[in-house]
Amino acid sequence: MNFKRNAAVFGAVAVGAMTLAACGSDNNSASSGTSVNSAASTATCEGKDSLSAAGSSAQKNAMDNFVATYISVCKDKGTDVKIAYNPTGSGDGRTQFIAKQVDFAGSDSAIKGDQAVAAKERCAGNDAWNLPLVFGPVAIAYNLDGVDTLTLNGEVIAKIFSGGITKWNDPAIAALNDGVALPDEAITPIVRSDSSGTTDNFQQYLTVASNGAWTKGAGSDFVGGVGEGAKGSAGVSQAVAGAPGSITYVEKSFADQNNLSVAQIDSGAGAVELTDESAAKAIEGATFKSEAVGDMTLNLDSIFGTKEAGAYPIVLATYEIVCSKGYDADTSAAVKSFLTSAANEGQDGLAEQGYVGLPGTVQDKLNASIAAIG
Repeated sequence: MNFKRNAAVFGAVAVGAMTLAACGSDNNSASSGTSVNSAASTATCEGKDSLSAAGSSAQKNAMDNFVATYISVCKDKGTDVKIAYNPTGSGDGRTQFIAKQVDFAGSDSAIKGDQAVAAKERCAGNDAWNLPLVFGPVAIAYNLDGVDTLTLNGEVIAKIFSGGITKWNDPAIAALNDGVALPDEAITPIVRSDSSGTTDNFQQYLTVASNGAWTKGAGSDFVGGVGEGAKGSAGVSQAVAGAPGSITYVEKSFADQNNLSVAQIDSGAGAVELTDESAAKAIEGATFKSEAVGDMTLNLDSIFGTKEAGAYPIVLATYEIVCSKGYDADTSAAVKSFLTSAANEGQDGLAEQGYVGLPGTVQDKLNASIAAIG
């Protein structure tokens, strides 16, 4: 999953910049336009001056923003810092975290099962916590000449992506779009050909929101059995842009970049357009598997299955995986300071990157959990 990919990514840079290992380089530092009220920041900039992390590519641009902001905050406090984030994918990030190769990991899904057990050993016998720091909406993007406004629901989307609905003027679509002239045209679903957190979360959404119409299950590989494959978020969005009658699931930023039409979603309380505000409303209603301070693994059904008016339900969360305790003192202080900055002033400007800033309810709980890291 990737909310927004740039053609260039980070290479090694000097002190006070962010390092990312990938195919190319593009320096990003606090001088890139980040303006921060450092005096208002509660980040201490204490602990070791260099942190390392790896994992979810979905977080790449958000991390750019977090790091540039943190550099600016700490520079104003008289401290030079370095943060290295390598967007190698969620699975690799979790593996590196368990192996003590990085200080924290970014992941599209919470660490669990055998990996959680191994992470507990890495954390000196203490639990690893999943802290949701980055949220981004997924668009149902389509290419249908003459149809600028389209409403779908979970059941219809599930049938489209499993072959149960094959024409745009199908009665089930028409029932959601009174007065819209739908063409007698074949629907071409475009799906991810590569393993993807976006696919996994999309299929989890269908499992929750389709009233039983989606029976295929979830997972990082598309299991609907229909459609044409394209690689990556860029691939599916470009494929839809060039194929009349097609539809896909893709991060909002890619739909915007390719000028794709985006369907409204009706979860039972009326059609909802995908906006920052409607996505944030779904996040505000999110619940967690535990309400205690600490681990913040989300109950995704509370987002995907929302019935709240004005809430857009297809919103993905990515986590930072950290040790609850077990770091040395310098690492603990640095991790807490960086995440404090990221959870607060680091959220500014995320909308321009295709993300949704943290609602206050989530932000408050996240700040308490970060403060509790030992």
